[in-house]
Amino acid sequence: MPSPIHQAPHLRELGAFLKTRRSELSPSDVGLPDLDQRRRVSGLRREEVAQLAAISTDYYTRIEQGRLVPSEQVLAALVRALQLDSDQSEYLDSLADHATHRSTPRPAAQSRTGGSRVRPQVRRLLDQLTDTPAIVLGPRTDILAWNPLATKVYADFDAMAPHELNYVRLIFTDPRMRELFDDWTAVARSCVAILRREAAINPADPALSALVGELTIADRQFGQWWAARNVARQDFGVKVLNHPVVGELTLDWEIFRYSGAPEQQLVLNSAEDGSPTQERLARLGRM
Repeated sequence: MPSPIHQAPHLRELGAFLKTRRSELSPSDVGLPDLDQRRRVSGLRREEVAQLAAISTDYYTRIEQGRLVPSEQVLAALVRALQLDSDQSEYLDSLADHATHRSTPRPAAQSRTGGSRVRPQVRRLLDQLTDTPAIVLGPRTDILAWNPLATKVYADFDAMAPHELNYVRLIFTDPRMRELFDDWTAVARSCVAILRREAAINPADPALSALVGELTIADRQFGQWWAARNVARQDFGVKVLNHPVVGELTLDWEIFRYSGAPEQQLVLNSAEDGSPTQERLARLGRM
């Protein structure tokens, strides 16, 4: 039987996440009859979710209110009831796991910019990748390190103040990013979904809260997408950039993590051999 943990940050986020997900489903989506045409709430009611998960309404209510940690069996039942995808299910499990163990994240070593320190060996690797734009992202998508080609493809990170070095902040506050990315909306929504996953690690992180507050004020779309609580884990993909100097760049990107600093991500961009993008990257590198 799960023990009550009153209003732990992870449980508050878990309850809010479940509430958002049930608001997106109608009775017909889950095979229930809609006998009340005058619903006062959007989506499913709590009692309908409880029915689908085969638990009592009171039990589910306490979960949604952040008052207890659901068992693994109940979590699995809620995943099925709310038709969560793999990323959403992983997010839910992570929130519950952190709430159960209530572990305090270990402070990361700090760099001169205030972010996690990047090992010298990784910085050397970045410098050796002369034909591959590469950056290292830390918690909250802080930009911790980069190579010269990345500054020519994306932005002049060397000229930025430490507080400006955040990938999501740049996406939403730098007008040049909206011109650079061919599908800015898709990139921006993905950034919000990835940032939302960090709440599973430390939802009470004051730096994350400050960043979210800043961007909610700065951009209405960010606020809407953040409130939607969509989550995503993306480790590879393709993006198209409209570079102001060399033209269109089609880049494959991959994310690599290493055990020595699990909160950091090495993001590599590459072009297909013999492609126009490869030639344009080479031209940028010579500039």
